[in-house]
Amino acid sequence: MLNLPNILSLLRIVLIPVLMGLFFLPYESAPLWATIVFVIASATDWLDGYLARKWNQTSPFGAFIDPVADKLLVTVALVLVLYKTPAWYILIPVIIIIGREITVSALREWMAGLGQRNVVKVSSLGKLKTVFQMISIGCLIFFHPLLGLPVFEIGIALLYFAAALTLGSMFSYLKAAWPMLVSKG
Repeated sequence: MLNLPNILSLLRIVLIPVLMGLFFLPYESAPLWATIVFVIASATDWLDGYLARKWNQTSPFGAFIDPVADKLLVTVALVLVLYKTPAWYILIPVIIIIGREITVSALREWMAGLGQRNVVKVSSLGKLKTVFQMISIGCLIFFHPLLGLPVFEIGIALLYFAAALTLGSMFSYLKAAWPMLVSKG
């Protein structure tokens, strides 16, 4: 059960309170340190899956903890961003992304109960969504311009693109599951 991929997933969860603590520090460098922790946590998302497949260390615990760690990290980070910038233009994509995560998680659980979990397995669109989501959140946590680039504004644009991909992947999963959702059996 406790192999390196699973440890990386657990590390992602452990880094959440570290991210929160750094995010709220009253120092000018706090956004930089919070962004670094978020980037490290985000990198473990890719690395744990890569290592689990490469080393053939997939496990039921890993299949459970990896998506939990992902959703916790993204949800907490989005709420932190919304706390820092409580504006409607942040709220809209945050609601879309968190709503999608809840919907798809419930769909996967329901499909697993029917023995049809593979119908809603992670797609390439879902993976692309995650990449844009993580980059956008990193930009929004960092907040400040960097090398003349408006990092926060770039983060907002990427967050809207991630939200669009989020809706696309959710509709893709719902479409795949639709025959079971409307069956009378």
